[in-house]
Amino acid sequence: MAITPVKELVRLAKEQIETIPAQQAQDAVEAGTAMLIDIRDVRELNRDGRIPDAFHAPRGMLEFWFDPDSPYHKPALVTDKKLILFCASAWRSALSVKALQEMGVENIAELEGGFSAWRKAERPVDV
Repeated sequence: MAITPVKELVRLAKEQIETIPAQQAQDAVEAGTAMLIDIRDVRELNRDGRIPDAFHAPRGMLEFWFDPDSPYHKPALVTDKKLILFCASAWRSALSVKALQEMGVENIAELEGGFSAWRKAERPVDV
């Protein structure tokens, strides 16, 4: 049985989600209208740094943390702010935004290029 390659899954997800450029994301966070959600593994955060004030929600727990009926629910994720997810290079975040949309989460997007693009553009990073 052939599987759908992850690259194809990401491409399809990106057709169905909103992608926000870094400058727009940073402006929205500074204006208080958006929250950055870092879905990278904790080892990546420790190794590569973090975007200041981004909420860490590891990819493996996202659905559980968003579900209000889950024992793992995180009330911090219940907000009127736009939620902007990011990973290292915007592959996991694309799949994650799509999965959360399928759960019914609204006002959600991914960060264009992920943490790598953010860092390359010399935006704020805590190391």
